[in-house]
Amino acid sequence: MRSRFGLQKAGPRNRSDQRAELLLGALACVVLALIAGMIIFVFEKAWPSFSNNGLDWFWPWAGGNVDDELVHIFESPSDPSQFVYTMHAWPLIYATLLITATAVVVSTVFAVLSAMFIVEFAPEGIRRLLEPVVRLLAAVPSVIYGLIGILVVVKFFSDHLITQSARDSVAGVAALNGFSWGVGALILTVMITPIMIAIVVDALRAVPVGWREGSVSLGVNRWRAMLTVSVRAARPAIVAAAVLATARALGEAIMLSMVTGSVGFQPNPIDGFIFFVEPARPLAATIVDNAEGLSVVPFAQTLYAFAAVLLVSAAFLSFGGWYIRRRLRTYTLSPI
Repeated sequence: MRSRFGLQKAGPRNRSDQRAELLLGALACVVLALIAGMIIFVFEKAWPSFSNNGLDWFWPWAGGNVDDELVHIFESPSDPSQFVYTMHAWPLIYATLLITATAVVVSTVFAVLSAMFIVEFAPEGIRRLLEPVVRLLAAVPSVIYGLIGILVVVKFFSDHLITQSARDSVAGVAALNGFSWGVGALILTVMITPIMIAIVVDALRAVPVGWREGSVSLGVNRWRAMLTVSVRAARPAIVAAAVLATARALGEAIMLSMVTGSVGFQPNPIDGFIFFVEPARPLAATIVDNAEGLSVVPFAQTLYAFAAVLLVSAAFLSFGGWYIRRRLRTYTLSPI
C-alpha cells in the first residue's frame, strides 16, 4: 500500500516487525544497564580496599600472610575510622592464575584431539555414544566433581603420591594431605574439557567437506588434512571455546573450595614434585569460604575487591578473545 506521495505505508506485518525490533532493543538495553550497574556496584564497594593498600594489594613481594590478614580485617573495630584494610592478595591471584592456566592449556589440547577423533576418525556407533556423553559431562554440577575429588582424587594423592618424607620436609609450612592446587587443576580440566569439545566439534563440522577432501586427493593423509585444513579453519572457534572455558575456570568456586585445601599459600615450583601437591586458594574460592563475614563492613569490601579483580579479568579475557578471533578470520588457508 502506497501513499499519495509514493511512499509505502507500514502494513500490519511491518508494524509487527517494528514492535519486535523495539522490544528486543529494549531488552538488550536492560541487560546492558544491569551489567553496568553490577560493575559500578562492585567497584564502589571494593574501592576502600584498593585505596587503602595501593599497589601492595597486587604486588608479589609485598609480604604478609593472607589468612592472618583476613582474620585481622574480620576482627576490625566497629569504629569506621579504625577499620583494618591491610591486604596482600598476590597468593590468591597467583593460585587463580596457576590453576586456571594449567587447566585451560591441558583441556585445549585434549579438546582439539578429541574433537578431531569424533568428527573424522570415530566409527559411527562410537560417535553416537560420545557426543551425548560429552554434553552430559558438561552439564554435571561442579559440586559433584568436588565430591568425587574429595572421596577419590584427594585420597589417592594422599595415600599414593605424598610420602612421609615429603610431609616432613614442609612440616610447619604447609600441610600435605592431598588437598592441593594440583587436584583442583586436574578436576577443573575434567570439568571444562567437555564444554570445549562440544564447541570444537561443531566448528570442525562447519568446515566445508570439499576443503578436506581436496587435501586428501592431493595425497595428504586424513590426520594431516584435519590438522592443517579443518583445525586451521576452526581456529576462531577454538579460541572462543578456550575463552569460555577460561571464564568458567576463573569463576569456579565450590569445587576448588572443596579440593584445594583453602589455604592462602603460594606453591613454589622450585619445591619439585611437592609443588603439585601443595595447597592453595583461588580468589573465587576465597569469596565462598568467607561469605559469612559479609556483615563486617571492611571484610565485605575486601571480598568485593576479590570480585572486582575477577570481573576485570573476565573483561580482558573477553576483549582479548574477540580481538584474536577477529585477527584469525583475516587469514586464509595456506597451501599444503
